[in-house]
Amino acid sequence: MRSETTSDAPGTGPLAGRTALVTGGARGIGRAVVERFTADGAAVAFSYHHSAERAKELAAGLLASGVRAHALHADLSRLADVRLLFDQAEELLGGIDILVNNAGETLVASIKETSEEDYDRLMAVNAKATFFAIQEAARRLRRGGRVINISSANTRMRVPSVAVYAASKAAVEQFTLVASRELATRKITVNAVSPGPTDTDMLRASQSRQALDMAAAMTPLRRLGEAADTADVIAFLAGPDARWITGQNIVVAGGLA
Repeated sequence: MRSETTSDAPGTGPLAGRTALVTGGARGIGRAVVERFTADGAAVAFSYHHSAERAKELAAGLLASGVRAHALHADLSRLADVRLLFDQAEELLGGIDILVNNAGETLVASIKETSEEDYDRLMAVNAKATFFAIQEAARRLRRGGRVINISSANTRMRVPSVAVYAASKAAVEQFTLVASRELATRKITVNAVSPGPTDTDMLRASQSRQALDMAAAMTPLRRLGEAADTADVIAFLAGPDARWITGQNIVVAGGLA
């Protein structure tokens, strides 16, 4: 893993004095979370896999703002990388208070068209990586910490051609429920957030313009979600006002699901 590091200026805000590890933080919802957490005063480490240029650009922007963050390369489908990511984040941040399991991949393919390779890759990144990151959090997060797992409104919507993606996110929701009980002895809350269609690079790469327009039209609030819509909810769950919320799944979908 390689680290792109910003300055160590102390933060102010509701997350001042707290540290966070965000997986998949170089773009999309993860990037919005990194930006929101640092704006709220947290010191942040975030992982990236393919998006090295974007990760470095984000780190440079945070450095210019005088906040503390670290970009770490990791392939979270590999258990060794999950553990090494935590090792490095702990060393750089001096401990971890908040984990956001955001890294994930999507797949749009019918059941009859889905290959074993596609299935294994999606389950490795979306489900296996999240499970073992929660395991590391159970061992390493400081007392009173937060775990926030990103699921998807697709677990509720029965959309054709997303069976494996929805199943991988359904696993995340079950991990959340059980972990909320197991980590409660250390006053660590564990919650999930399920975004609906959100205007990110990943969504645009997997859907046609017509499909995006249809999703916006079907949403009661008449637009696609923005990354900041979900990041704001995640920031709430990470902050002091969510101290009495655990084992929940908050749907952020503009009323669609």
